[in-house]
Amino acid sequence: MAVYTDVSDEELEAFIGSYAIGALTSFKGIAEGVENSNYLVHTAGGPYILTLYEKRVSPADLPYFLALMEHLAARGITCPLPVHDREGRTLKELAGRPAALITFLEGLWVRRPGIEHCAGLGQALGRFHLAGQDFPMRRANSLSLPGWRALFASIGSEADRIKPGLAGVMEKELHHLEGHWPQDLPQGVIHADLFPDNVFFLGDKVSGLIDFYFACNDMLAYDIAVCLNAWCFETDGSFNVTKARGLLQAYEAVRPLTKAELQWLPTLARGAALRFLLTRTYDLLNTDANALVKTKDPNEYLRKLRFHQRVKSTRDYGLKEH
Repeated sequence: MAVYTDVSDEELEAFIGSYAIGALTSFKGIAEGVENSNYLVHTAGGPYILTLYEKRVSPADLPYFLALMEHLAARGITCPLPVHDREGRTLKELAGRPAALITFLEGLWVRRPGIEHCAGLGQALGRFHLAGQDFPMRRANSLSLPGWRALFASIGSEADRIKPGLAGVMEKELHHLEGHWPQDLPQGVIHADLFPDNVFFLGDKVSGLIDFYFACNDMLAYDIAVCLNAWCFETDGSFNVTKARGLLQAYEAVRPLTKAELQWLPTLARGAALRFLLTRTYDLLNTDANALVKTKDPNEYLRKLRFHQRVKSTRDYGLKEH
């Protein structure tokens, strides 16, 4: 169960009592996710998600995340909304942690996405990028190139405990990307973590996006690169070019990519693969053995990185070269 911070019945009842949502009827920890402590809370007014912010989430960034959800919802993007308490606050404290109560979003995430799900994701991501264009707040991407160097420095040779030679692979790729990283591509608000478990479906239609706690301002095409990694590989490690084509074509139907974005997409995909290789390696080496948390396999992203290193153009992602 992905809960780092336990909340007592008395603490939770007092917390819920500060909202006009009815009395608490039940709550339980949610076993998915690795970044925060999440509870499904039922009150007389319905279900809600309670999040206690842990680990990489800086309290200073929370107003950005919560305001972004309200901004997106006002522009037609279906996503959870922070609930205001009786005093109008969305960000509070519970059990010594920053905490927020969020509306419950109907839908299920897809364990094995099909082509239609990848296309639905592409369309939703394009709409998300357009909706975020006039969001006035800014947050730098703390897990982009400079952050990768710092993260690698904290891992070092310990990575070889997971796989012999892994530290050298990371160092070499990081050095390459530091010399070959785009600087002038279109920017905006990105989700930065749009894995299948953060996209809800009803049938084969997207019902909403969740978990905006890595959202930031960065290259829009980098968000696409994250999705290519997260959605378009099969369980045997092979890349599904048909899924990639569906994702990219659906995205471009909403927001066409520039020639430069397409040219840099393989490099961005390498960067996205390295980002998750680094964070998964760090988590595996540093997660408290007593925390009931699912750590994810870094080797999955080592295989994905090796695929992107061989990519020559967007043809390998299912698109004709522009």
